Amino acid sequence: MDGKITFEEHFMLEGSFSQELDRFSVPGMAEDLGRRLLDLHGTRISEMDQFGIELAILSFNAPGIQAIPDTKEAIERAHEANDYLAEEVAKRPDRFAGFAALPLQDPEAAIEELRRCVNDLGFVGTLVNGFSQIGDLENTTYYDQPEYRPFWAAVEELDVPFYLHPRNPLPSRQQLYDGHPWFLNSAWAFAMETAMHALRLMGSGLFDEFPRLKLVLGHLGERIPFDMWRVDHRIKKSPRGIPAKKTISDYMRENVYLTTSGNFNDPTFHCAIEEVGMERVMFSVDYPFETTEDAATWFDNTEMEEADRLRVGRTGAIELFKLDMD
Repeated sequence: MDGKITFEEHFMLEGSFSQELDRFSVPGMAEDLGRRLLDLHGTRISEMDQFGIELAILSFNAPGIQAIPDTKEAIERAHEANDYLAEEVAKRPDRFAGFAALPLQDPEAAIEELRRCVNDLGFVGTLVNGFSQIGDLENTTYYDQPEYRPFWAAVEELDVPFYLHPRNPLPSRQQLYDGHPWFLNSAWAFAMETAMHALRLMGSGLFDEFPRLKLVLGHLGERIPFDMWRVDHRIKKSPRGIPAKKTISDYMRENVYLTTSGNFNDPTFHCAIEEVGMERVMFSVDYPFETTEDAATWFDNTEMEEADRLRVGRTGAIELFKLDMD
């Protein structure tokens, strides 16, 4: 299928964080990923052309701004990353759009930067790499906390999606993986960390207070769709004062969108569609950590109605991000 749109596609600044690449032990892989993260107009566009991708919405690579405990530095680095991305998008607005990187170490600064990115730079939303570290490297701050309510009010007011992207749990919280490092990162820990953060947001009553918020989860929902019924079933048996007025399934079907990024598997794909609806599942790659070829070849050949393929691969993203495309 030609004309596909993707929106979990990453870039990196020169001299930016390397810890996201250090986890790759296959010789040459980290170096290749680094090259691809820095390259926007060469190999990236060539592969988009080859595999029928018209537009990619780009985001600053994980853990990005969220891993900077010094708030002043986080604000400065977010500004730098967003200015750089805006300059690069302006060179090829027919092929790229941008997600804002945000210094959520300071909710008010994050609001200001999001407004600047949307209103002045023309970005179509924000992608945030999980919890923020504030003050020291051992801090984990999640966005269901009361101090973030003004931030969420601004996101709803601007009417742009918030993409919650994975990051690893901190080393001090990785005891569960002791002796089993192969389950860290994208094999398992990414999904568990992100799913719990998303569940915290839903369980906190956030979407009752701001019902027009749009949350995006990659990897076909970070495994939440598979367990939605059981989560609701057990909370109903023992609610323990949960603030949320609706079920997790309700929020997943009313406020959450999923992408196929890094999860190119028919049964998982159909499970997600069955649980949240075709209109809430959209195509993405997770470039360069997944290959454009794997993602596009699977999606173009998986069995589905062509009208549904068009919606998942293109028109759903146009509607969600209010893209000016035919």
